Amino acid sequence: MSRYALLLAPSANRVYADQAGRLSRAELAAFRPVLSGPVSQVDAARIGGVEYLTFDADLQARDVAFLSNMSAAYALFERVDDDLLRPVELTPLARYDSDLITIPKYAGKTNEQFTKLLLNLTLLASASAKKMLDGGLIVGDPLAGRGTTLNQALMYGYDAIGVEIDGKDVEAYKLFLQTWLKRKRLKHSAEFNPVRRQGRRAARRMEITLAASKDDHKAGAVQKVTMLNADTTQLDGLLRGNCMDVIVTDLPYGIAHASYEDEGGMSRRPLDLLERAVPQWVTLLRPGGALGLSWNTKVAKRELAEDILVANGLSVVAEEELSHRVDQGIERDVVVARKPG
Repeated sequence: MSRYALLLAPSANRVYADQAGRLSRAELAAFRPVLSGPVSQVDAARIGGVEYLTFDADLQARDVAFLSNMSAAYALFERVDDDLLRPVELTPLARYDSDLITIPKYAGKTNEQFTKLLLNLTLLASASAKKMLDGGLIVGDPLAGRGTTLNQALMYGYDAIGVEIDGKDVEAYKLFLQTWLKRKRLKHSAEFNPVRRQGRRAARRMEITLAASKDDHKAGAVQKVTMLNADTTQLDGLLRGNCMDVIVTDLPYGIAHASYEDEGGMSRRPLDLLERAVPQWVTLLRPGGALGLSWNTKVAKRELAEDILVANGLSVVAEEELSHRVDQGIERDVVVARKPG
């Protein structure tokens, strides 16, 4: 068994960067079921004044491929002795240039490192965990905002389905993605159509089909991203059941973002949203699919969120401590739950 040192990537968010080591340790634990052997002696170490995550393992090529996608992975080394590090080549899933994720900047955007962490944790808790490297999965975000989760799914080679009630966010995502695809000269097609339910217009649907290269497009190796401009608590008839392998979403923090309409207008209460939306989200998950949520624990207790998930037939997945501070008003936590099957 060898000793490894994982160099953690710098983060533009200083508060998040200060907690990256602890979060990476929890993320590494989530990868263990898909690795070919055990991981032990996990610890944090400073080598040459820089923080590393160190661990013992006997990594095979596919193991390295999995760990290459850790959200904070920057470089991996095998420790030859206390003074020497041998580089191990990382092979992350990166179907497109990284600016697909990093270019969009707007108030309230979730840190993209954290978005990747949440997607990883959810995938690894699902029945699709061992297919993570193979593509062909469908990721849903029923509170999609301006598409950070959808873009991360595209980076992994997956299809993506988003739901967003704010028409301005949908328009902003459409404009960004189309502009980005044209600038990269990537083959794509786009359709924008109204969706009717019981004879009435119930939503707008954006559907963009894209390919990472001309050869992929010619071979039919395309991806699809769909965005519905709709209320996430009223999805009956808008999406077919069992259409998503995982659902990954960031609940409104109770400060700026709203997510559905109630009698008083747009609501920002995360637990009210969860109670109304989870029954519909569960129908979208395939058997064995997983639902990953993050939210602000200062406005919604973890136990209450878990109760809602369990009441809808999901099983909460045990995890290491993932609660962390975002800013003075937000203490963010994560819960992942799995659908039977």
